Amino acid sequence: MAGAKEIRTQIKSVQNTRKITKAMEMVAASKMRKAQENMEATRPYLKKVKEVIANLSNAHPEYRHPFMVERPVKRVGMILVTTDRGLCGGLNVNLFRQALKTMKGWADQNIEIDVCAIGSKGVAFVKRGAFNPVAEITGLGDRPKFVRVQGAVKVMLDAFEAGNLDEIWIARNDFVNSMTQRPVIERILPLMPVDLPELQHRWDYIYEPESKDVLDLLLKRYVAASVHQATIENVACEMSARRIAMKNASDNAGGLIRDLKLKYNKARQAAITQEIAEIVGGAAAVG
Repeated sequence: MAGAKEIRTQIKSVQNTRKITKAMEMVAASKMRKAQENMEATRPYLKKVKEVIANLSNAHPEYRHPFMVERPVKRVGMILVTTDRGLCGGLNVNLFRQALKTMKGWADQNIEIDVCAIGSKGVAFVKRGAFNPVAEITGLGDRPKFVRVQGAVKVMLDAFEAGNLDEIWIARNDFVNSMTQRPVIERILPLMPVDLPELQHRWDYIYEPESKDVLDLLLKRYVAASVHQATIENVACEMSARRIAMKNASDNAGGLIRDLKLKYNKARQAAITQEIAEIVGGAAAVG
């Protein structure tokens, strides 16, 4: 059994660690609330853009934008949205596992894959997996800016328009609630026909310039907004996952401290018993 001094050192070390994890838990909780507010504030914009696209596609059913046309799949692009930092539980690992499963399905069909990695963890994952990286973004911070994701999105859109990519997918974390974050792999191009229940009849806008130009701009903006929304939701997921991970770490540290204190008391009691035995033995020998 370790001596009382060594156990005291261990207890002090674990207590210091618990202070750090507790502080990180409180910081993550504070940032989580702000991230959720930011996420809720940006969702209506994406929803409205989707409604306008639905109206446009319903008003002109005879016109099929290239972004809505299915074609044989030989090469796909994946936008992988991850965090820049760790210590957030299995958030990135679960997403990587789901992405690898999807990529394996493509590889089995001899489909080539280009990857745009957003977040340092995603960049490292792509490099380790020997995938084909075409763009990367890091350092988006706690409030990702729309302009920061436009460059990477444009790379993928240009490849799609040129025919170098047949589909574009996005791998992201979906914020369900503060306790649950779900990895999602979904296709964003070609865009599936939008059929919203609130659209009960066809109606049209007055366009300036032509409707085709408006639809082209709107679809590109919709893809960029979808990626931007994914980065915002990923921040909320990251902070929620980090808060939970740090809380678990603090709780585990507390349990370890209790065990070490019990071990320390036993070692101390054993040392006291041994000293008493030595004193009694010495006294008996003298007597």
